[in-house]
Amino acid sequence: MFRSISGRSLAFATVLLVLAITLAPPLHSYFTQQAQINAYGAQLASSQATLQAAEKELTLWNDPAYVATQARIRLHYVFPGEREYVVLTNSAPDAAQTVPVAPIEGVVPGGTPWYSRLISTITSTSQSK
Repeated sequence: MFRSISGRSLAFATVLLVLAITLAPPLHSYFTQQAQINAYGAQLASSQATLQAAEKELTLWNDPAYVATQARIRLHYVFPGEREYVVLTNSAPDAAQTVPVAPIEGVVPGGTPWYSRLISTITSTSQSK
């Protein structure tokens, strides 16, 4: 059975085996590094998208009209000479007008100014102690 294998075939198989053993670790490192490069590329693309969104938001906040609008909406600020009326209703707001709110929303009505909400959080935590 061993007589059918020639010396050349055995030498060729030995050379292939040594070559495979020699090249296996560098190939493994190469493919591992390629996977890391692809992962870093995806992370870079995600970070660039986040950066572009932040730059867009920054340009919005550099506009005085946008800042005034946000102050009116979020903080219930009004310009001198204006009056703000807060209408309290029991009806649920439209789905298009919903804004994420803090958990205190269940304790304090939705149209209450920010400073009243702040005071309510302080008094509700001090009363619960």
